[in-house]
Amino acid sequence: MKGKRFTEEQIIRILQEADAGLSVADVCRKHNCAEQSFYRWKKKFGGMEVSEAKRLRELERENGELKKIVAEQTLDIRMLRDVNSKKW
Repeated sequence: MKGKRFTEEQIIRILQEADAGLSVADVCRKHNCAEQSFYRWKKKFGGMEVSEAKRLRELERENGELKKIVAEQTLDIRMLRDVNSKKW
């Protein structure tokens, strides 16, 4: 799988360049990215500052860990129910 080319900080700076008055096509050409990527970034990061993007990344990581914990607990519960439901 191909990795990400731009970090969240770089994306926010690219979006700020477009907000400063440059056209989207010029900004995309300058940074060698597709306009579709630009609009997808704008939808996700529009109006954010760099510190907010770092906080978002941290929250997404924490959310992933919590989902993993819930999945493990659910698996444990199902396993225990299966063991308890068998007749000895």
